Amino acid sequence: MAVRVLVVDDSFFFRNRIKQILTNHSGITVVDTAKDGIEAVAKAKQLKPDVVTMDVEMPKMDGITALKQIMLESPCQVIMLSSLTRRSASVTLEALALGAADYMEKDARAWVAGSGSGDSAHIESVLAEKILTLGRQQQRPASLIAARSKERVVSTAPTTSASRVDKIDQVRWPECDIVTIGSSTGGPAALQFILTQIPADFPVPILLTQHMPKAFTSVFAKRLDDLSLITIKEAENGDQLKPGHAYLAPGGQQMILDPAHPNKLIIRASDERMTYKPSVDLTFASVAKGYGHRALALVMTGMGADGCDGARILKNAGATVWAQDKESCTIFGMPKAIIQAELADAVLNIESIRQLFNHWGHR
Repeated sequence: MAVRVLVVDDSFFFRNRIKQILTNHSGITVVDTAKDGIEAVAKAKQLKPDVVTMDVEMPKMDGITALKQIMLESPCQVIMLSSLTRRSASVTLEALALGAADYMEKDARAWVAGSGSGDSAHIESVLAEKILTLGRQQQRPASLIAARSKERVVSTAPTTSASRVDKIDQVRWPECDIVTIGSSTGGPAALQFILTQIPADFPVPILLTQHMPKAFTSVFAKRLDDLSLITIKEAENGDQLKPGHAYLAPGGQQMILDPAHPNKLIIRASDERMTYKPSVDLTFASVAKGYGHRALALVMTGMGADGCDGARILKNAGATVWAQDKESCTIFGMPKAIIQAELADAVLNIESIRQLFNHWGHR
């Protein structure tokens, strides 16, 4: 069955361009378009699409207000379309916390068909992949993450395969000197849910590698810092790692540990051959070299398999690897790769992870 999409944008160009892109995919059906938030809310309620592409800034009713109403009246997967400005980044991050599943950058020049730069073809591929992946999943808006606090807190540990999972009563923190977390689609809301509950005296540093463009990471780090007891900042070259501090890899660059000084960060330009900028694999590999068995890695919600190769290097070094479970992920791709490769020491729902971080050291 085709994924049904409602396209919402006040720009005639973008409404038609997105519709053109999606019509070329046999697995996607554009059920209608809307030119403002009021139309979007009404058509979402009437047509019940699987996915809505939502412009951020629109007349009559903006994308945030429309998102809130859609999540209340006719919940579905929503992809926000945002320009690459600090203001738009802030609004988009708010949308992700309110239930939007993902976002894409909105640059008219790159979206023009046949632009010759390769950007247009890449955008078409990414947009279609996001819509197909999200549309085929059960809808789990980020705004409902908090409701998981009422669910059971059960941790599971895979043994010999992804299909054989043994339940265990509880998971304890390993003896470690650093925590490193990798995430992508759904990550902003999941990270906010966890990090804002961590006590100020958290005893080790935390590295955060979230797939996110450059314009977003500084805004995201500031948002997390304002909401958290620990200190959270966008990582800078030369940062000295401190307990109770979290360091977010800057978009478009790579974050690794200094091989000569494992408590020091190196932020460097990314090799153009790297698919992900930042890359969870690169950060994980550097942590394995710097901390070995004294590291804990957590792989959370996200599309693709970034982090799997790095987790294997960590495991070979004796580190502990946790993965988020399918039920609490927006997209299960990254954790699924860890579990299928038999690298996860524990598979945990989002509330279990939150409680473990919150109760660090309680034995």
